[in-house]
Amino acid sequence: MPTRSRFVPRLLTAAAALAAICAGTGAARAADPPALAIRDAAPVGAPRIVRHSPTRPATRRWTLCAVFPHIKDAYWLGVNFGMIEEARRLGVEIRFREAAGYPNLDIQAEQVRACAASPEVDALIVGAVSRDGLSPLLEDIARRMPVLATVNAIDDRGIAARVGVNWYEMGRAAGDYLVAHLPPSREPVPVAWFPGPRSVSAVVDEGFRDAIAGSRVRVATTAWGDTGKSIQRNLVQAALDAHPEVRYLVGNGLMAEAAVSVLRERELQQRVSILSTYLTPAVLRGIARGRILAAPTDFPVLQGRLSVGQAVDLLEKRPFPRDFGPVIRIVDPASLKHIAVDESIPPSGFVPTFLYKPQLPPAKQ
Repeated sequence: MPTRSRFVPRLLTAAAALAAICAGTGAARAADPPALAIRDAAPVGAPRIVRHSPTRPATRRWTLCAVFPHIKDAYWLGVNFGMIEEARRLGVEIRFREAAGYPNLDIQAEQVRACAASPEVDALIVGAVSRDGLSPLLEDIARRMPVLATVNAIDDRGIAARVGVNWYEMGRAAGDYLVAHLPPSREPVPVAWFPGPRSVSAVVDEGFRDAIAGSRVRVATTAWGDTGKSIQRNLVQAALDAHPEVRYLVGNGLMAEAAVSVLRERELQQRVSILSTYLTPAVLRGIARGRILAAPTDFPVLQGRLSVGQAVDLLEKRPFPRDFGPVIRIVDPASLKHIAVDESIPPSGFVPTFLYKPQLPPAKQ
């Protein structure tokens, strides 16, 4: 999961929403364009809000190397898609490596070293598995090439620029939504809370707990864990077994996806509700079909585009925002028609892609 601030996409009806996602049509382009929050030198809590202005094509064929925590869910697949598309538009090469999960700091460190050791690589983009576990290594690499952060929160040491949102605000947005949509009653409302991997999700946990402080929401259990769907499914099962009083399952997108089928199997759909802390294609389908209440989105596809554009602007020595990202928005049935889905969700046919090279112009005769 991610760095500092977030926002939302659009649709027409539940059927149109699903059609746009599955078909990857241009329908979503009619939605409200996402806004960006620029945090450069801004006081805390006071980013400058602007509309996105696309990066100009590169003047030379730069080579970028991006390292991800994994590409085993639709969130990081969306970032992967956005980076590939922007590299194609700008005319640069991009290579990818993924660490196969958040526990794998050593693997990611080796992948970072491999990127930095290549004489062809001009800049490194890091989606970190840990906030500060890579910092000494990145500080060293930054003496030789620009290092940029994408999506996940990371220590400033060695980082030339970053794209992302504040995951505290993602957790807070989910908590605020839950508190605002509780059924009328004076009774405490027990929830099971699934923040995600402890290495990067502490700020999500903090934001959610701050949002529910003083409300009727009571956290009956907290289950940390990697965002593998089978892992999250097991955590949901265990939480429901240990706490049958729970009325809401709140947490990461893979938990929300898994919880839909778990509640169906246990015939709990009318008794227990689901709220996600971020958007995936399956979460969006769940919202459109009334099986998931809502989710904040930070437009992972757009974040991928922005990161590649930021790297190119840095290499081209152009002015650009050093710390920015999408404005967070809530996706629920009421907001679907205002959401640019194609900036959050990769096309249904897109698969993890680990290399893009620009086509060379045809040789002159």
